[in-house]
Amino acid sequence: MNVQFQMQTKIVMEPGLRARTAEHLQPLGLKHVLLVTDAGVKNAGLLQDIYASLELGGIRFSEVSDVKPNPRSEDCNAAAERFRAKGIDGVLAVGGGSAMDTAKAISILLTHEGRIEDFEGSFTLKNAVLPIVAIPTTAGTGSEVTPFSVITDTHRHYKMSILDYRIGPVLALLDSNITATLPPAIAASTGMDALTHAIESYTGKPANPISDGLALHAIRLISRHLLAAVREPGNLNAREQVLIASLMAGMALSNADIGGVHCISEAIGGMYDTPHGVANAIFLPFVFDHNRDADLQRHADVAYALGIDPTLSPAQASERAVEHLFNLSVELGIPRFSEVAGVNETDFLILAEKSKCNISDASNAKPMTVDSYLQIIRDAFSYSV
Repeated sequence: MNVQFQMQTKIVMEPGLRARTAEHLQPLGLKHVLLVTDAGVKNAGLLQDIYASLELGGIRFSEVSDVKPNPRSEDCNAAAERFRAKGIDGVLAVGGGSAMDTAKAISILLTHEGRIEDFEGSFTLKNAVLPIVAIPTTAGTGSEVTPFSVITDTHRHYKMSILDYRIGPVLALLDSNITATLPPAIAASTGMDALTHAIESYTGKPANPISDGLALHAIRLISRHLLAAVREPGNLNAREQVLIASLMAGMALSNADIGGVHCISEAIGGMYDTPHGVANAIFLPFVFDHNRDADLQRHADVAYALGIDPTLSPAQASERAVEHLFNLSVELGIPRFSEVAGVNETDFLILAEKSKCNISDASNAKPMTVDSYLQIIRDAFSYSV
């Protein structure tokens, strides 16, 4: 057995934690942070306690508060240019995956010459980046512990990935009170994003015993608590359990990668600006079904963690899991692929080609071809409940 598992993030979790943000930033020696967030988080008033804490702690802050879903390369480049000479010594991301991906991109650009498009790929950085602190407001991406930044290259209409352990946040502050403010639709799509991370981490080729434990328990927690977290926004225990699951899935994927679901969903997001969690939820059962025979036992393990009858054979359990994943999306109100805004059948070959070019294609449980991706995309488009 030859296993490597790497983490550089200190994790602190406590309800109401954001009100003591400065207390946790001070040991890092940060004097002037760039707070990166989006308009939804700002308008919801979720930053007020953070502002107050930073001011009380004597930490100066500047702000980028216009992060868009599926963050764009030109916005990252413009933000970095605006703050390049402002003495920023750390980046504080408050939001979902888009805010955290943007914060990572800006941290790169404040320590490197060039545009964010120049750093696409694995381990392309030459320098250390500014320390990143993440306060997630959704329970889905796990980006508060991952070494990935996914940015839409607006010229290519393509979601490019940057992988480097140096862009993993040094500190993640998890305040479950924040996730209580999530609208049900966002809680549903981000929860399915976390479930996809966990399943692809467990079934993919780079899986290892440490990531396996994290991924399987994340699947169990999501299976037990996601529906309640969506249907009962006041159920703080359910919201907290899904937040923990999202974190664990993020830790797993940081070391075991993701696979074909993400390859497709990132192509879809780059083309149509589709919310990432929605795209993952749509394609998860199709890719899971396609991959099952690559390792029936591992796919059955996922099924058992989802709550499928443990007396079923691996073939039966994994088949039942496909049906379960379809039904879960229906219960959560996830749209079908044919209902996604902008989808056009003439784009399907381009989407398949972009899926095959994704950085995580090789990690999928089963080798994929452009034709494999194309068939899955067509099947998803024609699927009806």
